[in-house]
Amino acid sequence: MKFLLVFDFDHTIVDENSDTWVVKCAPEKKLPNGLRNSYQPGHWTEYMGRVFVYLGDNGVKEDEMKRTMTTIPFTAGMIDLLGFIRENKELFDCIIVSDSNTVFIDWILKAADFHEVFDEVFTNPAAFSSTGYLTVQNFHAHHCAKCPKNLCKRKVLEEFLDRQSEQGVSYTQIVYIGDGGNDLCPVMFLKKDDIAMPRQGYTLEKKISQLAQDLSPVGCSVLVWSSAVDIMSYLKLLIKE
Repeated sequence: MKFLLVFDFDHTIVDENSDTWVVKCAPEKKLPNGLRNSYQPGHWTEYMGRVFVYLGDNGVKEDEMKRTMTTIPFTAGMIDLLGFIRENKELFDCIIVSDSNTVFIDWILKAADFHEVFDEVFTNPAAFSSTGYLTVQNFHAHHCAKCPKNLCKRKVLEEFLDRQSEQGVSYTQIVYIGDGGNDLCPVMFLKKDDIAMPRQGYTLEKKISQLAQDLSPVGCSVLVWSSAVDIMSYLKLLIKE
């Protein structure tokens, strides 16, 4: 009997968007208008690539970026929740599926000593070039019309479950914890025994509510959270059953 916990990262594990938090490293802590306005919907990773070039051009080094990124606050109750999962790791497999990047997530989790709570992290690969610039790539290619070009979280989840299944691992329940519009696609894939936990007041909750109003509700149960303590309370009930 094992449960799979799937976490988004930005506005879920941390209470901010890690990609916009890095702008604190920029001169005057802001980006020029031309760069800010260059974002095109569905092409966030390319936009962040340009942001990283701008930071590099302005002499922002890896250590300064790391110092800034590790000050990002965790969401209310999240430190308690991750501690609880660590104590009960034999019951939970835990993955992150995020539109952030490997460097940021790695820094933040390691600084807070939560790295080993997660079995795998699926996010856009990033690395520092020989010239000291941070570079980022799309996580994968996919054919889902609903998702941004760089990442379909449903595809990631399906492929992860297939790989686990090949190794004889199946889950009693999947618990999906997220906040954003790009979390809807994997939530639509969940079955009736699974549970979606959208963050209160964020896009995912609004989209799930809209589907219910349109009489095409999601197939799984839905439990809204505002603090990660709400998630922990649910998981405690789950393991008591």
